[in-house]
Amino acid sequence: MSEPTGMTPDESSGRGRRRKIRAIMAGGLALGLGATITLAAWNDSEYATGTFTAGTFSMEGSTNGTTYAEHPTAGTAAALVFSTGFDDISPGDVVAAPFAVRLTAATTYDATVTVASATPAPPGFVGLTYGIATVPAFADCSATPTTPTWIVAQGTALNSVTGAVPFNLTQGTPPTTPGAPVNLCFVVTAGATLVQGTTVTETWQLLAESV
Repeated sequence: MSEPTGMTPDESSGRGRRRKIRAIMAGGLALGLGATITLAAWNDSEYATGTFTAGTFSMEGSTNGTTYAEHPTAGTAAALVFSTGFDDISPGDVVAAPFAVRLTAATTYDATVTVASATPAPPGFVGLTYGIATVPAFADCSATPTTPTWIVAQGTALNSVTGAVPFNLTQGTPPTTPGAPVNLCFVVTAGATLVQGTTVTETWQLLAESV
């Protein structure tokens, strides 16, 4: 091949080398494309499934130590049966009412129970205070309870639960049976500020939380 007019031998030689390099690079690219291999995809799978069922949890109460029912709202509150004189109370008198609570059959958790609220109606009523104790047996509740453990101290205002101490309930064994009851004793004391002829309705909330 003749050299282009006006080019020196060195320039001509340099262009030749660049053409060879491009040719080698092009050849390398062509070789790379031609050597591409497509692998077949191999697949395998594992599946897992789980079914979840929520446990059950409920508390019920009794005003006679025998017949239990649920009282889940203030409107369905159990009417406590206080000792003689509660409807003609005067300063210095003390009256008491027992109430048993337990976990219902089929409950699948134990519970911690707290006296969560105390609500007098009318709200500003004065002249009465209360306390709540746990006692060994339903019949142990009186104005002077037998072996009391005070979960709300005597002398507590009707609108207060300050210092309330939780207690525990256990599920039944087997869980298709009710749990063992805890016997409570509500003790109400009339003070010197009680006004003659006045009336108050007190509602207590016992709040159970599963553990």
